[in-house]
Amino acid sequence: MTDSGVPVRCPICRREHVYAPPSYPCACGAPVVPPVARGATVTPVTDRTWAEEWVTVRCRTCGRRDQWPQPELGCGCGAVLRIPVRAVQAPSATPQTPARETPETPKPPEAPETRDAPESREAREAPAHISLPRTAPTPRPAFQPVPVRTARDAVTVAALYLRWLGYGDIRGAVKRAPSGVRVAARGMIALIEPSVQPTTLRDVECVWLTAMTESVSCVCFSLAGYEEPARTRADALSIPLFVIDLTGTPQPVNNAADELIATGT
Repeated sequence: MTDSGVPVRCPICRREHVYAPPSYPCACGAPVVPPVARGATVTPVTDRTWAEEWVTVRCRTCGRRDQWPQPELGCGCGAVLRIPVRAVQAPSATPQTPARETPETPKPPEAPETRDAPESREAREAPAHISLPRTAPTPRPAFQPVPVRTARDAVTVAALYLRWLGYGDIRGAVKRAPSGVRVAARGMIALIEPSVQPTTLRDVECVWLTAMTESVSCVCFSLAGYEEPARTRADALSIPLFVIDLTGTPQPVNNAADELIATGT
C-alpha cells in the first residue's frame, strides 16, 4: 500500500475524495511523504493550534525525524479536513550482551632500551594526519520549492526554508502579530506576510523589536514585497528580506538575505 490515492469521506456532506499527500524535501535531499493512515476518521478544522498544524514524519532514506505540515484537504462544501497520519514508532532498544571476562594475559618481558637515531625518533612521534581547519560551511542540497496556492502554503514554504538554512526546532504559535504570521525557530523569528498587501515599516520594526527582546535574529518573508520605508529600515537593521514567488521559492531582496543564504545558521 502506498500513501497516494487514499479515499477520504467528508463527515459534513459525505462526499468522497481521493487524497494524495504532498511531498517535502528532507535535509538529506530525499522526498518525504507523510504516511496517511488509511481508514482513519478525518476531522473538520474548526480552530488552529501550532501542535495540530505539524506532525512528526521519519525520512525513509536517512531515518531523520522532523516536523512537517499536517495534511489537510479542502472539500467542495467548504469544510477543511484534517487527514490523520500514522504515528512514528520509537526505535526499539537493542539489549547489550555483557562482556565475557577473560583471564589476564601475562605481559612479556620488556626488551632492553635501545637508542634511536634522532631522525627515526621524530618520524615515530609525528602524527599520521593533521586535520585542516574548516574554511567554508558544509554545502546544502538545493532547496525544493512547494507551490504556493494558499496563505498556509506560504507559511509552510517559509518554515521549510528556515529548516533548509539550518534553523531547527520550529515552534511557537502561528498567529497574527500584528499583521502577517510569525513562526519561531531556534535562534530565529520569522515574519511571513501571506496576503497581497506589501509588508510595512511597522511590520518590520515590530518583528525586530521582538527579536531584540528575545535575543534572537529575525527574517521577513512576503508574497507581495515590501514598502520602500520597510526596505530602507530593514537594510539599516540588517534584517534579511525575502519574497516568495508562486513556485514556492524565496528570493532574496537585500544584502542581508544574500548573506543569510551564504552562511546559514
